[in-house]
Amino acid sequence: MPHDPVAIARDLLMCPSVTPAEGGALSCLEGLLAPAGFVVERPVFSEAGTPDVENLFAGIGAGNRHLVFAGHADVVPPGRLDLWTHGPFAGDIEDGRLYGRGAVDMKGGVAAFAAAALDFVAETGGDFGGRISLLITGDEEGPSINGTVKLLDWAAKRGERFSHCIVGEPTNPAALGDMVKVGRRGSLSGFIKLKGVQGHVAYPHLADNPLRVAPSVIAALMDPPFDAGTDRFQPSNLEVTSVETGNRATNVVPAEVEIAFNIRFNDLWTVEALEAEIAARVGRAVQSAPLRAGRPTPLAYELTFEPTNAVAFLTHDATLIDGLSDAVEAVTGRRPELSTTGGTSDARFIKTYCPVVEFGLVGETMHKIDENVVLDDLHRLKAIYRAFLDRYFMS
Repeated sequence: MPHDPVAIARDLLMCPSVTPAEGGALSCLEGLLAPAGFVVERPVFSEAGTPDVENLFAGIGAGNRHLVFAGHADVVPPGRLDLWTHGPFAGDIEDGRLYGRGAVDMKGGVAAFAAAALDFVAETGGDFGGRISLLITGDEEGPSINGTVKLLDWAAKRGERFSHCIVGEPTNPAALGDMVKVGRRGSLSGFIKLKGVQGHVAYPHLADNPLRVAPSVIAALMDPPFDAGTDRFQPSNLEVTSVETGNRATNVVPAEVEIAFNIRFNDLWTVEALEAEIAARVGRAVQSAPLRAGRPTPLAYELTFEPTNAVAFLTHDATLIDGLSDAVEAVTGRRPELSTTGGTSDARFIKTYCPVVEFGLVGETMHKIDENVVLDDLHRLKAIYRAFLDRYFMS
């Protein structure tokens, strides 16, 4: 009998696998895959200062062409349970929808590609001239340290060589078939600490208010634009996300102000070039700010950047992109847009090992109260993945 993606997704949703807890989700997948002939392994990775994370790697078949389905079984916390009309881990079905935390992000996607792979292996008898793997992490919604990045390295050291990868993240904005992600923007965060002199507001000559310089710095961070974008990427965009003084007293000039920011950048930039551009902008803004009486030099400041592994990338592989687009069109009647919009995903790690694209469910309810997926979308997503498998291995 064909494997039912709704039943698999429901079983996964009933596992409370909030990062970093396995919650039974990987055991659920192993219980499906191992009896079908997949060799299933569940390595646990550790690093000081972070929680241990259990992951899953399952593979079947042999041959030069090796397709990987990648995803995550962990989910974000459900938040206030009293706001949910259906329990986040109850697996309730109502009016053609399956409710639960992770329904679209991304246990539904995992269920669909697992069902498609299981049916394909059953119908071919495992003799399809290639290899299929499922690479599932428990750390995508967390710090992403003990998950996909280490699982890929672990697999490579064991001799696994991947040809192509599909990540089952929810990529469609409104309807299944809208969008395939063929790349992602990079992400870089930083902090600027402007250092003044604390004092009484009634005696400004004895203080040095860093907030007088902050507007110039903030303006310089966002204007002029970093670039105009490219054919495949939106313009790079920096947003100031926080301005903090740690001062709640209305009669005290703060000693310092910290400005936090994040920029999502396209492939016109490297991290090093972007850091240099931001440093130059901040330096010019501080240098040009008016000097306080009695202070002959510009305000002191510190600029720091958080380490990032999220660099912009773009996949060009026609076998993967055209094959998936053809499968989407065959099932939905839509030719998907090829996009690089949205945030980061574990595709940023996978692109180092093989060409990678992302395609999954409609993401409208991800991370929301009463997250849910349309049952028919689960069946159609499975059909898309299955159509791609047929084209990839059998044509």
